[in-house]
Amino acid sequence: MAGVANPVVVGAIGFRPDSGSSLIVPAVVRRAEMPGGGDAQRMAAGSLRLGGSSPAAESGGNAGTGSRAAGNAAESGGKPDGGSQAAGSAGQRSENQGAAIAGSRSGSGFADVEASLRDGQSSWTVVPQPAPEVYAESVRQAVDLIGDGELRKVVLARALDLVGEQGVSVRKLLRDLVVADPAAHAFAVDVSAPGDPAPRTLVGASPELLVSRKGNVVTANPLAGSRRRTGDPARDAQAIAELRVSEKDLDEHALVAAQVAEVLGRYCTELDVPEEPEVMGTPAMWHLSTRIAGRVGPGGPSALELAEALHPTPAVCGVPVDLARDTIARLEPEDRGYYAGLVGWTDLAGDGEWVVTIRCAEVAGKTARLFAGAGVVAGSDPAAELAETSAKFGTLLRALGAEGAA
Repeated sequence: MAGVANPVVVGAIGFRPDSGSSLIVPAVVRRAEMPGGGDAQRMAAGSLRLGGSSPAAESGGNAGTGSRAAGNAAESGGKPDGGSQAAGSAGQRSENQGAAIAGSRSGSGFADVEASLRDGQSSWTVVPQPAPEVYAESVRQAVDLIGDGELRKVVLARALDLVGEQGVSVRKLLRDLVVADPAAHAFAVDVSAPGDPAPRTLVGASPELLVSRKGNVVTANPLAGSRRRTGDPARDAQAIAELRVSEKDLDEHALVAAQVAEVLGRYCTELDVPEEPEVMGTPAMWHLSTRIAGRVGPGGPSALELAEALHPTPAVCGVPVDLARDTIARLEPEDRGYYAGLVGWTDLAGDGEWVVTIRCAEVAGKTARLFAGAGVVAGSDPAAELAETSAKFGTLLRALGAEGAA
């Protein structure tokens, strides 16, 4: 790391520890400075230094973004606000230090790939993996397994394979994701593997902070329990009200928050766990959210160590973890790869930030594979879980210009 000021090691971790999507450390880059002020548009602009002017690019990395702006999601249907109080009581999204999420194992930069790509797509071919009715049947099977007593929750995902008429522009996709939701943890990481016909990039805008460490302060923000956000004030107010009292969603969320708190409790000397979740909004969804904060003692674990201890949480896997992971392998026809894994950074001091790789796609050439999942618990309705995954696809589909394809 000689010659690199304030170095940050970045990487991605796949969902399964025994899969090919293992930990990668593609580059050592310099931390991106946080733009001054609280304006969300300035935040987005400062997060998009993808070319030669980016601090990460100047260090040789392929810079993505990892910033998360302060703000509240308005129950009135508005987008996250850069710093003002939003109407209603939707939960506040956190304010964290941004960083570059970047790098390439192959050594080629995003700029090289982007040079041959055009930004627009006039049409897409979309293939669901599996077919919607097959996914619904998997949910039914999972509900039956939960009824047998051992399994308490499992998150089942499905994929959409999109093929465009021309190459997918990673630069444009990342920019559009950040503009749509400046408060998200946006990222772009080269996850190319030997034999890939084209460079493969993991691109997304995750709303879910797995864990961060800054000095001795540790923060986690698990999400579970969701409703589609429509933009209609009356319908969104109804969705929020339903989330607050939904026994199914509250139970699902409690499983996630309890496990995150239990794991962090092994490492933290202090831990604050709110008794009840808040409702947090993204442009596409409403989520039950619990912000957990703690402190570690001198010589405590790094952000990466905490992330590895927490992964996978019940928000993307289930309870108990091993049984849920085996159930996922049996019921999901597609390997998740880096979906429902982690992406983030850790510096030499152990500070860092790791987020859950949801609301993301793996992009290669003219193709994009999108994933979305839903938590299945006792009483889950297959049609409702299918609809939830369709709503979650909306974040990437809108950015790709393919809204409605789910």
